[in-house]
Amino acid sequence: MYTDLWNYALALYARPGVEKACLDVQAMGGDVCLLLCATWLQARAVPFNEERAQALLAIAGPWQRDVVTPLRSLRQQWRTPAQHDPHLAEVREQVKGLELQAEKQLLQRLQTCAQQWPSGSQEPKDDWLDRLAPDQARGHDALVDLRVAAAGLQEAEDGD
Repeated sequence: MYTDLWNYALALYARPGVEKACLDVQAMGGDVCLLLCATWLQARAVPFNEERAQALLAIAGPWQRDVVTPLRSLRQQWRTPAQHDPHLAEVREQVKGLELQAEKQLLQRLQTCAQQWPSGSQEPKDDWLDRLAPDQARGHDALVDLRVAAAGLQEAEDGD
């Protein structure tokens, strides 16, 4: 099992359908890093509680708003012009790299927050993914796809 969130997130994101599911939820106002964190917490059997969810949201919200979103917006804004300007395309790739670094930093911050929480719980657990996704994403196929992919990753890990 992946003990660190970054490597877990990379492995999960590489699974079929996960990128599309994450982007679909992102289009509904979701935070991909929180979604990946939610599936990691679920896989580690960390019991959900509202205080923990609020702690994660307090970390993710400002970082997404002040760091990740401006980088993403700039990168997206330059998509078409960069197709005709190789110098801009190069700078756009650098911005894309910064966006990925910012997301990695956010995942590390979320992990640091969650590391102290007990894992391996046998008690019934609320669904982290459902609780950290935006309201409009609850019940959406994208969350189902994420759950299926996370379960597949867990099965693959358990089989090793």
